[in-house]
Amino acid sequence: MPKKAAKSKVVPPAVRPLKGTVIITRQVHFNSAHRLYNPSKSQQWNVAHYGLCTNPHWHGHNYVLEVSVRGEPDPETGYIIDLGELKGLLHAAIVDKCDHRNLNDEVDFLRGIIPSTENLVIAFWNEIAPRITAGKLHCVKLYETPRNFAEYRGPDAS
Repeated sequence: MPKKAAKSKVVPPAVRPLKGTVIITRQVHFNSAHRLYNPSKSQQWNVAHYGLCTNPHWHGHNYVLEVSVRGEPDPETGYIIDLGELKGLLHAAIVDKCDHRNLNDEVDFLRGIIPSTENLVIAFWNEIAPRITAGKLHCVKLYETPRNFAEYRGPDAS
């Protein structure tokens, strides 16, 4: 009788990690009202500098916030940061605090600043950066409208 061939055990291929720095981005949305107004200046000065955006009855935007994290993919997961974790972090740090709120009056970390898009990206960076557990915060970009946006790459960017 012929001998049975021994069953060979299938060995899964080894994971082959790739080296390289990658930037991953998550986008979130929120709606807020604000007023551009410098209380140390006259109403005339505020109207001259901010126009309709200094309306004492506020105005609103449908903001789009893009947050990018830079790093090397983890060799076991292939991730820099889990995008679900990043989404939750962005909601806790920014969206839950700003969505359907008045940025001038209702958001603690924005009190006392003029909520221009430029100031908002800096303030958002300051809220997000300490919460990043993997990779490094690379960029915070905020769209006030599809044509108007600001981006901030941190205090060390040149």
